[in-house]
Amino acid sequence: MALIKLNLLAARLMEKAHQSLDRLDLLLPQKQTPVDWQRVAAAQWQGAELGGQLRPVPEIPTTRLEDVLGLERQKTLVVQNTRQFLLGVPANNVLLTGSRGTGKSSLVQALLNQFFANGLRVIQVDKSELANLPAIVSLVANEPYRFLLFCDDLSFESEDASYKALKTVLDGGLDRAPENVIIYATSNRRHLVPEYEADNEKARNQGTEIHQAEGVEEKISLSDRFGLWLTFYPINQPTYLSIARHWVDQLAAHHQIKIEWNANVDVLCVRWADNRGGRSGRTASQFA
Repeated sequence: MALIKLNLLAARLMEKAHQSLDRLDLLLPQKQTPVDWQRVAAAQWQGAELGGQLRPVPEIPTTRLEDVLGLERQKTLVVQNTRQFLLGVPANNVLLTGSRGTGKSSLVQALLNQFFANGLRVIQVDKSELANLPAIVSLVANEPYRFLLFCDDLSFESEDASYKALKTVLDGGLDRAPENVIIYATSNRRHLVPEYEADNEKARNQGTEIHQAEGVEEKISLSDRFGLWLTFYPINQPTYLSIARHWVDQLAAHHQIKIEWNANVDVLCVRWADNRGGRSGRTASQFA
């Protein structure tokens, strides 16, 4: 009888041990399958409890530079900077800031389609994964391709310390990015870390940091690490209508249908923007 009880206890212990090992296996870094950059245009960093890995993006947007309208100055500067990067000559990290829906992300997508054949590849990194930037950079440092690390809708709260990882890779001495990596980021605000009036008031109060101004400067210095700042402004009505016409023509050609653009469609297009609260390239695309 005692032997039977011991066998049952041993079986239960073995079962619990296997369950614990299964749970532990989920936490351990999974074996990474190297990305085939010869055919893969873009990947996204997928974080895990311990580490993470690059996951290829199965289908990328088909946006072309010709589809990015009303942004000739911004497009010219970004294309030139990207060409310099691909040629291996000095190029700047880029911060694209401004109103929502004005083409910041679309411009980066268009760069990938334009320069894929020239060796450009894109890795998208969410803000929550910025602490893994050094690990991501190390994975591609010896690849023969040129990598654009893309951070979309980037911004930080005042107490968020994750921006320090981005500062390190942007301009961090020994830990800075290798020459085949550049960072392009989009944001709805130019200063990525907010600065408050209270920051100055704290300097007048007792019990706070003596050199309060230096703390404020450290918070807003992240934007300075980007060598090229480009601002995207709200578009006017003629530009909005031309963008909408462009996307209507593109969709009509794709689906092999005929759509006649006339004054009535103009009215509908403007009314669509009014109902959405403003004109933008995104609103024009949604109207189409």
